[in-house]
Amino acid sequence: MEKSWTTEEYLQHLTAKGFKFGEDSIGFIEFGKHYTGSSDHLVNIAIEITLKAQKEFDGSFFVSFLEMIKKEQVLSKKAAFELAKVKNII
Repeated sequence: MEKSWTTEEYLQHLTAKGFKFGEDSIGFIEFGKHYTGSSDHLVNIAIEITLKAQKEFDGSFFVSFLEMIKKEQVLSKKAAFELAKVKNII
């Protein structure tokens, strides 16, 4: 089973791996989470796919992808990656 991290813990984990998140990035993440009413789990998945697709954090891409997985009722990391492949995102 996937490790269940809060978004704050996940960002700390990524920062320890060398990713940089400025205040603007954190703002996009918080906005996207509240705007879509998404769980930490979905937010973390959207962050991961954003980083894989864009090679860095892109706030507008993140919010758009989070909206897409919410609209498509994606609940798992596997389903999110499948959707990203179908949409030619990754």
